[in-house]
Amino acid sequence: MDGFVAQCRPAVLNALKEDIGNGDVTSLATIRPDTEAEGHFLAKAPGVIAGLEVVELVYRVLEEAFVQVGCLGSHEESAAVQFFAHVEEGESIDAGTVVARACGGAQRLLTAERVALNFLQRMSGIATMTKRYVDATKGSAAVILDTRKTAPGLRYFDKRAVALGGGENHRFGLFDMALIKDNHIAAAGGITPAVRRVRARYSGVPIEVEVADLTQLKEALDLDLDRILLDNMTADQIGEAVRIAGGRTPLEASGGVNLANVTAIAATGVDSISVGALTHSVPALDISFDLLQ
Repeated sequence: MDGFVAQCRPAVLNALKEDIGNGDVTSLATIRPDTEAEGHFLAKAPGVIAGLEVVELVYRVLEEAFVQVGCLGSHEESAAVQFFAHVEEGESIDAGTVVARACGGAQRLLTAERVALNFLQRMSGIATMTKRYVDATKGSAAVILDTRKTAPGLRYFDKRAVALGGGENHRFGLFDMALIKDNHIAAAGGITPAVRRVRARYSGVPIEVEVADLTQLKEALDLDLDRILLDNMTADQIGEAVRIAGGRTPLEASGGVNLANVTAIAATGVDSISVGALTHSVPALDISFDLLQ
């Protein structure tokens, strides 16, 4: 089990337990336990597929979920599910593509259906949106980054999907980089004392500072930072910041970024562009799961 799947396992197990409760009353009542079936995951819109490995994990831990909620006995005669991906993670597909299939006990297939689709649709939606931003910045050196604006408890899934869509992951959480923002600056009494305090307490931790104007930028440039975040600046302001920095410190544009302005922002020469919309409000990709008749 690779690192990503291992990290996702508890969340997948909890999602199944949340949905199953003390038993899938519909499937248990309508489907004989020995009935076997095959179902296809069908993309009903074009996009980038992400989350197939999570769907496979859903089926893999389904029996454990049954045990933990105390309803394994109701499903013991239903055959285990086998999962087969038909496309690669991160692959762009057209509407009408069968992206995967699953076969086994019909009760199990339908009990796990919604959890499997929830992960697959959300991750594919994020990957699809990320690719749109990446495509909009082609020809520039700018890298599209995600943020911490992820669904609570689903950060591993959201960030994996961004990477599969061609973006790159920013810091994972509060622990792997010091990002000194406006509130930290206000509480510490300025950019320079805030940076000094981070270095005194956490030597070697990467440091990024958020600046709101060119005056703050000039102060930050003298502090030998790992990155400077240009907060809610226009493309013209970002271009001037790039000129002032002259390559001394990598610059990240953030705030108010959308598909209408990201091309112009990338053209300024900024090194990276972080986009909260990749994960905080992305529409799910339309994918269905249908049993074959």
